[in-house]
Amino acid sequence: MTLTVAERRAYEVGRRRHERGDAEGALLAYRELLRTRGGFADVHYRVATLLEEQGDVEAAAQHLHQALALNPGYIEALLALASLLERQGDFDRSCELAQRAQELAGPAQGRLDPTTRAKLANLQAELGDAYREAGELRDAVDAYRKALERCPHFHDVRHRLGMTLRDAGRPDAALAEFRRVLRGNPAFREAVVQLGVTLYSLGRSSEAIEQWQSVLLEEPERDDARMYLRLVTAESPPDG
Repeated sequence: MTLTVAERRAYEVGRRRHERGDAEGALLAYRELLRTRGGFADVHYRVATLLEEQGDVEAAAQHLHQALALNPGYIEALLALASLLERQGDFDRSCELAQRAQELAGPAQGRLDPTTRAKLANLQAELGDAYREAGELRDAVDAYRKALERCPHFHDVRHRLGMTLRDAGRPDAALAEFRRVLRGNPAFREAVVQLGVTLYSLGRSSEAIEQWQSVLLEEPERDDARMYLRLVTAESPPDG
């Protein structure tokens, strides 16, 4: 489908303004193009991202639906719509779209660009958060693991996985995840604190105390480590 000179100009103006952060100018140019050429999934996606940034979630969702009607395999649009639905509380539909995006991306995962992989991972992590808040811990664990399959270096996601595993009654598995976080990022103090909590839950009080003391040596102002240390040392003598 050949664009007219005016349509090509509208697209280029919109793209340049979008890149400069001129949301209003970009929307004006993109809408001008859509008035005569509404069959461009990419333009609908670009309009949706701008509208979402402006807080117009409903209009953004409409443009994402149009983008997907034109191109059902548009992974970026699937991820964006899934994220919008997750924010609106429609977790089932959000999960469905995220799963579709994952299936589409799966066979070519090695060829996905880092930005797309990160978006897929973050979306899975957000679903994990939603499941965890709802008390669906098994589903939360599965979602976090899927996120980490995409981006194993997302230490914050692995940390949340560790806490969820502990909440689900799997402290040994949680311990392994916290240790893996700290191998990748030794300065992740929150993971050290939670490692201590997990050790304590396993009856390994002296090891837990060592973890909290190590945190306080580096960050004396950490109230959580100080609180746990005070509570445990006030109890029976630590294990040997």
